[in-house]
Amino acid sequence: MTTSVYSATENVHFKNTEPRLRPIEKPNSLKLKLAYWFTKKRLGKVITPVKVHTARFPQGLGLSAKITALEEKFTIDPELKHLIKVYVATLNGCAFCVDIGKASAKMNGIRTSKFEDLLRFEDSSRFSRAEIAALAYVDETTRNKHVSDETFDNLRSHFNEEEIIQITLINAIENFYNLMNAPLNIGSDELCELL
Repeated sequence: MTTSVYSATENVHFKNTEPRLRPIEKPNSLKLKLAYWFTKKRLGKVITPVKVHTARFPQGLGLSAKITALEEKFTIDPELKHLIKVYVATLNGCAFCVDIGKASAKMNGIRTSKFEDLLRFEDSSRFSRAEIAALAYVDETTRNKHVSDETFDNLRSHFNEEEIIQITLINAIENFYNLMNAPLNIGSDELCELL
């Protein structure tokens, strides 16, 4: 079955097919049953990455919990954090990550109207100069794994050193999640529709 989901912008369209590994709907272990229950309670459904990744390798739950705890310590503007996540997921073609990023923004009371202009961030009046500098930095990092001095200097003119590290971490974490989901054809769970 093929379904479609719109990404961060109306202009980007992902085709989702069934995951390459069959989702496990009914786990055997108590630990997995708790993980399924928790994600369903928190998000309204058991998300496909849990049914594909966690069901086969429950030891990964600890890593996800540590990443979530780390993200809770970020002091960077929450709206910018979500913009970075959705933009990077869009660049990487990870429909699930775009969906959960937008759903997370909604759950945290963040306006999602800027997502419509993410792929035009440099030309859109919706973005501040600081947001443009951060998005240009993660764009260049995601595409090239390196950035030019000009890109870095522009980022530095808007953010302090701790914020630069946080922006770099947000980008690295998002790329990690994208690389866990996109190659396995884990598409959108339509979480935005549940909110």
